[in-house]
Amino acid sequence: MASLTACNSEVKEEKKFIEENTTFASAQTVKMLETTGEPNGKNFPRRINKEGKLSVTNKWDWTPGFFPGTLWYLYELTGDTVWQQEAEKWTWQMEEVQHFSAHHDIGFMMYCSYGNAERLASRPEYKDILVQSANSLCTRFSDTTQVIESWNYRKAWDGTEWFYPVIIDNMMNLELLFYASKVTGDPKYYDVAVTHANTTLKNHFREDYSSYHVVNYDETTGEALHRQTCQGYSDNSTWSRGQAWAIYGYTMSYRETKDPAYLEAAKNFAQYYIDHLPEDLVPLWDFNVGEEGYIPQGNSYAVQYPAKVKDASAAAITCSAFFELGEITQDPQYTDLAIRMLKSLASPAYRAPLGENANFIIMHCTGSLPHRSEIDSPLVYADYYFLEALIRYKRYLSTL
Repeated sequence: MASLTACNSEVKEEKKFIEENTTFASAQTVKMLETTGEPNGKNFPRRINKEGKLSVTNKWDWTPGFFPGTLWYLYELTGDTVWQQEAEKWTWQMEEVQHFSAHHDIGFMMYCSYGNAERLASRPEYKDILVQSANSLCTRFSDTTQVIESWNYRKAWDGTEWFYPVIIDNMMNLELLFYASKVTGDPKYYDVAVTHANTTLKNHFREDYSSYHVVNYDETTGEALHRQTCQGYSDNSTWSRGQAWAIYGYTMSYRETKDPAYLEAAKNFAQYYIDHLPEDLVPLWDFNVGEEGYIPQGNSYAVQYPAKVKDASAAAITCSAFFELGEITQDPQYTDLAIRMLKSLASPAYRAPLGENANFIIMHCTGSLPHRSEIDSPLVYADYYFLEALIRYKRYLSTL
């Protein structure tokens, strides 16, 4: 699609596209709420089960913040206070999580829920909860490694022991820290975020700007000991959702810091992603799956499984990031590509029929194929970033 202009008649049609997708998402989510019932801290939508039914999770999982965030986005898209009321009910179920420090995902858990709540319906309690959440995240930062530890001890596929593993996903949690620094005036949160981003930029990427999923650090020296994968095809492959997190994370970090190194990084990571996209702009779960020279580490299942498995969640994350990257750079290639990605995700190939797909919006995502988990399944975070992309597109159209 060519760049839209203020006098372009396409703008009106594009606004109808947003309205139609908003109407669909609202209707689908009403059905989702009928299935979940009232929030109880244990019924956050996450995926489908083997029978094709809704599978839920509790507030201590890494994904529960996405469903309240989805409800906040529907409120933002529609202005209907019914969505605000639902969003608030589901968000308050997360209150206790502000003290969680067992892994890095408190950023996803709390900023996608309470962050949107604070932005759209500001309350002093929301701010306090977010600041405490940032404090909890900071407990996982080490002055020695100069990064936030993602997970506690675990082993790689090949048996390598990870005592201080950091995953590329961790870049997404920095937005919570930037927020806390702004509202408190305390630079410690900002400093942790920037230090983590700088160390990740140094250790998590190859010369071609592709990303490693996991970097394991020496807790005593801070040295990066191992560069491997957990959810990707092989240690030297590029897990598509990991690359999406990198694009989004460094675009956001540039927005918050105006550090040109972050913008250059985001553009380079974006170019790698663009260069490896298929025609429909929705990537395989790993960009190198099945290619010569990429051997799964102790994971024969990834070899046996068909290479055609897609991850629409990676596309939704990147689509949203490209809208922001286009806004920041004023480079139409990113905005044009974001629009095309959004159209692909909204097509019958990826957007579910009403009342199907366990009432999730987006189909054909992959959580972790190596773990035989969430393969060709809807995932709650795909819906979240799809709606975020719709909001960013709507905002873009309002400037024309």
